[in-house]
Amino acid sequence: MENQSGQTPRKNSNVIYFLIVVVVALLGTDIYLYLQKNKSDVIIVNQSDEKSRLKVELDSLDMQVQQLNASKTKLSAAMQAKNDSLQAKIKVLRVQLAKGKLTASELKEAQSDIMNLRASVAQYTHSIDSLEKTNASLRVERDTLKTNLATVKTKADTLTKQNQDLNNKVQIASALKVGQLGVTAYKVRGSGKEVEVSRASPAKEVKISFTVAANAVAPKGSHDVFIRIIDPTGNFINEGDSGSFTSDGQNLQYTYKTSIDFKDDGAPYVVTWANPAAFQKGTYSVILYADGYTMGKTSFTLK
Repeated sequence: MENQSGQTPRKNSNVIYFLIVVVVALLGTDIYLYLQKNKSDVIIVNQSDEKSRLKVELDSLDMQVQQLNASKTKLSAAMQAKNDSLQAKIKVLRVQLAKGKLTASELKEAQSDIMNLRASVAQYTHSIDSLEKTNASLRVERDTLKTNLATVKTKADTLTKQNQDLNNKVQIASALKVGQLGVTAYKVRGSGKEVEVSRASPAKEVKISFTVAANAVAPKGSHDVFIRIIDPTGNFINEGDSGSFTSDGQNLQYTYKTSIDFKDDGAPYVVTWANPAAFQKGTYSVILYADGYTMGKTSFTLK
């Protein structure tokens, strides 16, 4: 009886120890699971935060690229290809972030891609800035050339006008001018002798006598002299087959044309003109032209 009562307490003690071990093991398992859950929650939270940060990064990069595209700078083929590549890469990363939870390797890869993308955008921005500066410099150079060209053209126009004015002055200066000018009416006798008259009825011709004023710049040699005669009624006397000439910017018909040999020696010249019609009483005007300008004019009166 004594042996049976001694074994009972020992068995009870073993059961207690076992229960203690089981409880400790359960507590340890709960603690482990709790810690693991907290660790998992932290990872998920960290991944979510990283996803948000990456999305902000992508938005910023996308905005930079869009701003570059909005510039008026004309892109080269290589820069346009780079621009298209950047936009395509941003779209790919947006799709990856939109999948939901990212694994650690996906997060790491996305971070690396965004870092590379940011470096590309920075390089691309620098290229655009350089291109804009170059274009601005070219525009300044173009505007400078335009200004210089306008200045040169203005100077050329001024010189042309000055030369034209000088040529006009030379032409005017070189045109022959009469020194003395007189007109006398004559009748012709049967013997052919010419007799000076002052009446209209017997008059048949006039002699126009003139000298040329000294002119050192006028070319020596033959000069055409055109004569216009206006009758007392104000009508121009046209012999019918007379031609035309230009003087003082006007196209005129002449009554008579002759040529003189100018030597700048003051020699007298005489031109005889026979009126095909009868002379009228009154005053006649006689105008001489040479070298495109009026040479001189006078008048005579018949009673």
